Amino acid sequence: MTTTISRLRTGSLARRIGIAAIVLYCLAPFYWMVVSSLRRPSDQFSNSPLPVPVSFDNYAAAFDARNGFGRALLNSLIVSGVTTAVTLVVAIFAGYALARLSFRGKTLILTLIIAASMFPPITLIVPLLQFFTDAGWINTYQAMIVPSMSFALPLAVWNLTAFFRQMPAELEKAAQVDGCTPAQAFRKIVLPLAAPGIFTTAILVFISAWNEFLIAVSVVNDRQMMTANVIVSLFTGQYKYDQPFGTQMAAGVVVTLPLVVAVLFFQRRIVDGLTAGGLK
Repeated sequence: MTTTISRLRTGSLARRIGIAAIVLYCLAPFYWMVVSSLRRPSDQFSNSPLPVPVSFDNYAAAFDARNGFGRALLNSLIVSGVTTAVTLVVAIFAGYALARLSFRGKTLILTLIIAASMFPPITLIVPLLQFFTDAGWINTYQAMIVPSMSFALPLAVWNLTAFFRQMPAELEKAAQVDGCTPAQAFRKIVLPLAAPGIFTTAILVFISAWNEFLIAVSVVNDRQMMTANVIVSLFTGQYKYDQPFGTQMAAGVVVTLPLVVAVLFFQRRIVDGLTAGGLK
């Protein structure tokens, strides 16, 4: 008995140590970015683990009107928000249809959907740039939103299809027996029960759209339309050879912090949504 308890304690301790090591490994870059952003510009090459003294000069420089960082944050929010909303609407209906309807070629469609997500975005830059130039979409929101949707939709449809499949169809049939139409059963029964999966998909799509850089830097050359990630890459120092590492770190913290807070705050819903699709 004592030996068994000792083994359990040892296993629990080993798991905790492993979890702590993974957390430290994942958070170390973000911690160093925060520390670097809080240093004075004259201390930007310091290797001290703590910023002494603490300075917010880098944040003030990041939000300088000449950089356009505030407008870039708004652009990122618009692009990410619209991409997430439209992608969710399409993915919900597509995922529900693929999960509930039986028709020839359904497996092939699902295969093509997941295969579409395997194309590297860089291979599509040239044809997209040519298409948007001909359509007059350069320096517009739709030039960033449409490609972001195309990259996010396959994963969203696949994730929601798996989630809707594990939901018992008997719930909808029972609602229809009680007088609900199929549309009412979907709206009043299916959508509330599918909230964890929908919420998880929304978070994943928003993170993907928020972090998008390649498309944004290719189809936009107007500084007023650039997203936050692109603006950060264009930060310059006061002098020709001055590298604004501290300012870039401060801007990086501002861009990353909302995602970190959202994931930490909604982590239970995210985990529930990711695991529910794999449970029977």
